[in-house]
Amino acid sequence: MTEIVLESQEDVAAREALLDLCLGEERRAKASERLREGRLPAAGLAFAAHGPDGRLVGTVRLWNVTAGPGKPALLLGPLAVHPWFRACGLGGDLMRNALERARALGHAAVILVGDAPYYGRFGFTAQHTGALWMPGAYDRDRLLALDLSAGALDGARGLISPTGARIARPSLAELAQDLQIGATADGAFRRSA
Repeated sequence: MTEIVLESQEDVAAREALLDLCLGEERRAKASERLREGRLPAAGLAFAAHGPDGRLVGTVRLWNVTAGPGKPALLLGPLAVHPWFRACGLGGDLMRNALERARALGHAAVILVGDAPYYGRFGFTAQHTGALWMPGAYDRDRLLALDLSAGALDGARGLISPTGARIARPSLAELAQDLQIGATADGAFRRSA
């Protein structure tokens, strides 16, 4: 029995290991990753699936983007399921859970880069993506979208851009404080005793 829950801070390291296992190191070079870099997932839309022993066995996140000017949307991905759990439909369960929650939170559209035969069963098509593009190299045939609200992507055109909250980075002063380093009157740094 698996349980799908909101991702917690404790899931992050296991999530990265699962993504490496399922997608390999090349996942970091994908165009979708450029839209996620330095950003937080959309609020309430990062999910973890835990197996019977409590270990992370599946993950999916959604990210705030625009589908060209004035067209807010979500970017889905990556979706990953541990190889031992792929035959039990966990990927589909994660997808349905993520899409239902996005709709309940009032989001109108979801975009992803993926296999049309797999994602088509959830309603994703290339119908609204012909006039959209992403930064970097990607396969245009794999750029798919789903309207959660009728007509949300009508007329969508232009660059898909990230709009989500940025990951908070500590300031130099905060880093110095963490390292117990202080500045002297002449601007030099010294380690505190």
